[in-house]
Amino acid sequence: MNQAFPIDKPTRVSGRFGRLSYLAWLFISSIIFMVIAVVLFAIFGSVIDPQNPENFSIPAIIIATILYIAFIYFSFIFMIRRLHDRNHSGWLSLLMFVPVLNIVFALYLIFAKGDAGSNNFGAPRITPGWEKIVGWLYILMIPLAGVLAAISIPAYQRYIESAQQAQLQQPYSESYQQSPQE
Repeated sequence: MNQAFPIDKPTRVSGRFGRLSYLAWLFISSIIFMVIAVVLFAIFGSVIDPQNPENFSIPAIIIATILYIAFIYFSFIFMIRRLHDRNHSGWLSLLMFVPVLNIVFALYLIFAKGDAGSNNFGAPRITPGWEKIVGWLYILMIPLAGVLAAISIPAYQRYIESAQQAQLQQPYSESYQQSPQE
């Protein structure tokens, strides 16, 4: 069967991603990762003793590690496809492992315009409408997250300080002492 447009599989390395497609798929993979992590913690975290967090179950650690590796794997696929849109080799994605340079590289991937025509990695990929919406939603959420962090972090620090002050002002009682072991 001859198709006019080849079927594009976003989770494969071959092909190109425009800026909005890249952001949309990063956002989707992040949400999936967080949902699975919350479910994982809800299942295995309820058996954790808060006094001994090292008692986190081995199966939970293994599942979390597999989940994290899968998230990193797909993030690199999306980076490679974004680099292909700029007609660069996917090997440049390894720059994400270089401290400080990884921030500059991530900004480059987000803001650099892709090649308008065909390049060594094929024709430009048409961004579906839903990817445009999700990509713009992600773009709008980044500054919102920054504003929320700027508000919530100082508020949380004030809460901790007031809780510590309240704890210091409580009268000392012998009921808090442990009875000597005989």
